[in-house]
Amino acid sequence: MSTELEEPTLYEQFEAIIQTEDKLQIKNFLDDQNISDVAELVEEYSEYPSQIIANMSVHRAVSVFKILDTQAQKRIIKEMPANATANLLNELPADDRTDFLEELTSNDVRELIKLLDPEERKVTLTLLGYPENSIGRLMTPDYVYVYPWNTIEEVFATIRKYGKDSETINVIYVINEKGELLDDIRISDFILNAPDKMVTDLMDERFISLNSLDDQETAAEVFKMNNRVALPVISQSNKLLGIVTIDDILWVATEEFSEDMQKMGGTAALEEPYLDVPIFKLYKKRIIWLIILFVGETMTIAAMASFQETLEQVLVLSTFIPLIISSGGNSGSQAATLIIQAMALSEVTVTDWWQIAKREVKSGLLMGVTLGVVGFFIVFGGHYAFDLFGEHFIRIGFAIGTAVVGVVLWGTIMGSMLPLLLKRLGADPATSSTPFIATLVDVTGLLIYFGTAFLLLKGVLL
Repeated sequence: MSTELEEPTLYEQFEAIIQTEDKLQIKNFLDDQNISDVAELVEEYSEYPSQIIANMSVHRAVSVFKILDTQAQKRIIKEMPANATANLLNELPADDRTDFLEELTSNDVRELIKLLDPEERKVTLTLLGYPENSIGRLMTPDYVYVYPWNTIEEVFATIRKYGKDSETINVIYVINEKGELLDDIRISDFILNAPDKMVTDLMDERFISLNSLDDQETAAEVFKMNNRVALPVISQSNKLLGIVTIDDILWVATEEFSEDMQKMGGTAALEEPYLDVPIFKLYKKRIIWLIILFVGETMTIAAMASFQETLEQVLVLSTFIPLIISSGGNSGSQAATLIIQAMALSEVTVTDWWQIAKREVKSGLLMGVTLGVVGFFIVFGGHYAFDLFGEHFIRIGFAIGTAVVGVVLWGTIMGSMLPLLLKRLGADPATSSTPFIATLVDVTGLLIYFGTAFLLLKGVLL
């Protein structure tokens, strides 16, 4: 009876081949694998990343390099021979090359720029000249353009000549002799028309473009609303500078999401994977916000100190402080999270503030009344079950319930309006999220609580 031998795993095959030190055999093996599988080998065998990339055909090495994390890319470039590094960098699309160079020190960038061909060096320096987080940093100059007077036959000749080096040929761009963008035409329109037809006959001059100085988040929104795989990037004078493709936008969206999540947790954004961030750098990213929030909480102490006499007279009020401030902080954090997400998805803008305020006041009142009733019955139940709160428990319960309504309503208003205010001032709304809102509402919530208790219990317990 025969038994089938198990097929060696990818890792086992790689370990066997790398030990032969036969470069041709290694190259053939790596070129025969899926790009994602080779990327996994780079991550798994940290002692071989530069050897893996250097032993692949350059166009496949580029495909692998593009999907690696920044730390792996840096190590590969540092360890590879100069000629292999030059081949890799020159073959990288201009936008991906620019993204990588942005992560390096100025000295490293200067040395690597020297390895580029004159034309690639010119393109890279141009892209690096655009403001950080601008669309100009994302664009690539690799696209196909034609002129209005070209025939469709001439268009296909241009595509055959330059299409191989283009990021995409789904859309062909029409410019004039000044380089100004006139139109963008899908390749299907060329395919479905006669070869002798002119480009101008297909133009409707209705195109969507991005400005090179626009923020990258703007591009993500335009892509989403228009269902495009690529969009042209123009200058202030309508000169066609390059194109931005959807794969770059997806990376931007992922980075923005990660950054916002970190800010919403009360820490500065991390530019590297968590495990790659040095401890002292991680400390610096987190300690600033902790100091701000720590100092902010001293205002809570000040608020409690100002009502010390009230607390001494009605000690029971202090037992409800955690309940009151957590209710306000939670409602504020909820509202802030909802509004920040709605702004990120372009569901609301700063101009919608009044409509948002009305909705949040209504929802805040509903939630506040609900929690207030629960708070009243906690006091009511505590009195009958454990004989707490004394003979005036009804009035105490009413004071607690009323304070909860006010604190929850205030937290909801603050949580919804503060992100809009920060956006209006040009700041990142994510910085107004959970910890900041909670600290702010803690202080104001205590003032509302003690103020309400003083008004409703004056003459009875105070």
